[in-house]
Amino acid sequence: MSKSVITITVKLFAAYQEAYGVSELIWDFPDGTIVKSVCDRLITEHPELTQWSQITRFGVNLQFVEADTILQNGDEVVLIPPVNGG
Repeated sequence: MSKSVITITVKLFAAYQEAYGVSELIWDFPDGTIVKSVCDRLITEHPELTQWSQITRFGVNLQFVEADTILQNGDEVVLIPPVNGG
């Protein structure tokens, strides 16, 4: 039995937005994907973002969440790296 797919919106800020040159991505993931997997995929596609992986905060639907939060279809994910000035 194949796993279903969820579609999420990824909002990009700061270093992430600079790397991609856009403010938003629409990505598909397998059902059951955790929010950290979004960050992992960003870093796989843009290895220069590795420096931010351990200090990025995650938001889903305008709420801060832990890295192991399971995503739902239609979620809006925000990755918040530190900004200049702390």
